Amino acid sequence: MSEVKLDDIVSLAKRRGFIYQGSDVYGGLSGTWDYGPLGVQLKRNVMQLWWKMFVDNRDDMFGVDAAILMNQKVWQASGHVDTFTDPMVECSNCHNRFRADKIDVSKCPNCGQKGTFGEPKQFNMMFKTNVGPVQDESSISYLRPETAQGIFTNYKNVVDSFYPDVPFGLAQQGKAFRNEISPRDFIFRSREFEQMEIEYFVQADKWEEAFEMWRLAIHEWCKALGLPEDKVHELEVPESDRAHYSKRTVDFEFDFPIGREELLGLAYRTDFDLKNIERASGKSMDYRPKDGSAPFVPHVIEPSFGLERALNGEKRIYLKLPKHLAPIKVAVSPLLKNKPELVEKAREIFATLKKDLGQVMWDDNGNIGKRYRRQDEIGTPYCVTIDFQTLEDNTVTVRDRDTAQQQRVKLDDLTTVVS
Repeated sequence: MSEVKLDDIVSLAKRRGFIYQGSDVYGGLSGTWDYGPLGVQLKRNVMQLWWKMFVDNRDDMFGVDAAILMNQKVWQASGHVDTFTDPMVECSNCHNRFRADKIDVSKCPNCGQKGTFGEPKQFNMMFKTNVGPVQDESSISYLRPETAQGIFTNYKNVVDSFYPDVPFGLAQQGKAFRNEISPRDFIFRSREFEQMEIEYFVQADKWEEAFEMWRLAIHEWCKALGLPEDKVHELEVPESDRAHYSKRTVDFEFDFPIGREELLGLAYRTDFDLKNIERASGKSMDYRPKDGSAPFVPHVIEPSFGLERALNGEKRIYLKLPKHLAPIKVAVSPLLKNKPELVEKAREIFATLKKDLGQVMWDDNGNIGKRYRRQDEIGTPYCVTIDFQTLEDNTVTVRDRDTAQQQRVKLDDLTTVVS
């Protein structure tokens, strides 16, 4: 990825309808992004693949979808109200604010003045709001900064409803919100984003084997995203840098155009969260084994995935997405759009592929070379062109995105070839 610049990705994303600046028509809102037609489809493909791999294809996983707004006690018990902070500094010259741990505090990165920063202050990143018509302490709530706590608060509900065997996991996909001091690097660090998280409940003495199982599963996920193995790196996080609840954390980093940064994380959270809920709510979080052995509070392994970071990777001169993630699977074109017989045949083939594959695009704008370049940029794996030979022998030209090679394919075989 060293040859790819972030500006190139931003330009492609907007030009081809993947991602736009949030509230763009009104000048934008920092740290927010809107997804266009192709971006929405790409997100759906990634999320559906994740759910298939980690929920549908397993017999030890359950899905939940917790509310974004939660009782403020959730965030008090979890420690977010007191400790979910970043160190902030303000330049006394230009009054811009920055995360102190992400800049050289000897010089303002905005105005260039030296010695303009005071001592860092801790800034809580949760968005605070009030629920109901009265604004007082009792009505305070927060936009959730993570999806994990919604899983923990539903642990007992799932146990009571389904009585699963331990180990088992709960999975959730959904929006999370963090009031970043200085959003940066396109969708890599924004104020509103999508998380895909799992809390996997285990017996305390079984955590290491569960941790290893999920470590390997994460590598399989990276492969499914089409990420080159040599650009995915494991970082064993030292105790001094781990979250207070974690006894072991591995960060999976990727060589992005902005440098090597965290892609996702795997943490052993012990029984921290369930014990906190037990203390704050007064309700038992015990799991009672079916064999009648002693009840226990499970420990937790947490694989945590950021959706946007999975989208921020493999963009080149052409968008080399894995074929199963591409928002458009096939583009269909008549060689000439002013020849009714070609257009009619192309429309017939388009309708068939649309019925079989779903994500198929009609493209007759510009000459064939421009169409290929356009489809390359949005990551379409195959372009199908209907020409005069098609009318004679029922074959079409199929062009492969990655190799740019073309082959003649019989219509009877077309769906199989481009699937």
